[in-house]
Amino acid sequence: MRKTASFLVGLLAGAAVGAVVALLLAPYSGSNLQERVRTRVQELIEEGRRTAAARRAELEAQLEAFKRGAPVAIETTPEQPQE
Repeated sequence: MRKTASFLVGLLAGAAVGAVVALLLAPYSGSNLQERVRTRVQELIEEGRRTAAARRAELEAQLEAFKRGAPVAIETTPEQPQE
């Protein structure tokens, strides 16, 4: 638990320092940079929504096949080694 907390504190500190450095060294003005960031965030949100909708449709199709008694192929991911 202590290692996890230390990691998270370090991660947040690094992210904050990185954000400040990025803003100071950005090649765009503040308003232009904000607009570019806002646009990119909106693009990422839309991409996430499209991906979620596609995955939902895939899962619903698998559920319907399962209800009909048809064989369903389930993808599994390899397990991560535990520390």
